[in-house]
Amino acid sequence: MLPDFFEFRMPTRVVYGPGLAGDLQAELAQVPAVRYLAVSDAVVADLGILDCVLNGMRTAGCEVVGRFLDVPPNSEVGTVEACAALAAACGAEAFVAVGGGSVIDTAKMADVLLTLGGDLVDDYSGSGTIDGPLRPLVVIPTTAGTGSEVTSVAVIYDARSHTKLAFSAPALMPDLAVLDPELTSSLPPGLTASTAMDALTHALEAWVSPQASPVTDGLAEKAVELILRNVERAVTEGDDPEARGGLLVASSLAGMAFSHAMVGCVHGMAHAAGGLCGVAHGVANAILLPYGLEYNLPVSHEKLAALAPIMGIETPGPATLPAAEAVIAAVRALTGRLHDLGALPLRLRDVGVPAEGLPDIAAATVTDGTSFYNPREVVAEEILTELERAY
Repeated sequence: MLPDFFEFRMPTRVVYGPGLAGDLQAELAQVPAVRYLAVSDAVVADLGILDCVLNGMRTAGCEVVGRFLDVPPNSEVGTVEACAALAAACGAEAFVAVGGGSVIDTAKMADVLLTLGGDLVDDYSGSGTIDGPLRPLVVIPTTAGTGSEVTSVAVIYDARSHTKLAFSAPALMPDLAVLDPELTSSLPPGLTASTAMDALTHALEAWVSPQASPVTDGLAEKAVELILRNVERAVTEGDDPEARGGLLVASSLAGMAFSHAMVGCVHGMAHAAGGLCGVAHGVANAILLPYGLEYNLPVSHEKLAALAPIMGIETPGPATLPAAEAVIAAVRALTGRLHDLGALPLRLRDVGVPAEGLPDIAAATVTDGTSFYNPREVVAEEILTELERAY
């Protein structure tokens, strides 16, 4: 059944190709900027990935006027402010972000501060608070999970409130996303698994979202297929170009899907666990995904059941509930196999979450912005039950 109304916006130009990040002349010729601030982190710089990209930019006639490498795994408000200040001091006309989701989100919000000024938290938190256009932003992801290279969303940690703040506006969509699977070949097994599970969470939450549309369904479905086909091979054979490319494309497809359909209580719990207990986002999603799907099962089993054939699940009869339960069981089995490969933890207790902190995580899940898009009302007491099961 078609929804009464839906909208899809995709202004980001997406290009894919092995080795593309080292030869950007054709791509950058279409971006109206010459002077760039490079935003990355120390790990990407140490691996030589950043130099490869920046050399390609210089060959294309661009000037890299500065480097901001102080991005932590979970970017913070102060990080964004420092990045914007350096961009202003260097006279940057644009940003190039080379890294994972934290790097990309830092560049997005630094672009907001550089272009529009104001206070990051007070002026721009939430949805629809950012009026564009912003300065050009070129994004080159080095992980395959967040999909931030194609989304209108950024998430930044606020140390004052111990919360992850979400920012959402069409202006946050990058101008150019360069997908080069060679840049992800050095990802270790654990990061490969957790980022892929982050992308799978994006796809599955977008799939069951009340804001889903035929467009987001198509994107999410293909993302699920690519992740299931490639994640275990990418974990065990990190230099497999087909597996790496499959996950990178899947991450972007899932990003496009959830940027429009949004995500729900799995992300709400993950944001809370990250903000209150420092759990890495992809790891939190991997642990909590089966439990969030089960929380929403009473209202989403018909939609979830439709994924069974795509996931290679045979279910007898027309009943949708058994098929939906089989889909969740397949997700749980996948995380179990990744755990057996040494790539993922399975329990919240294994990542430093204290039992006494679970009620606070449940309460924070209810107030997280994702709760507005969950297909079932997010109730603290019932979320706490799922968290206890995941513990």
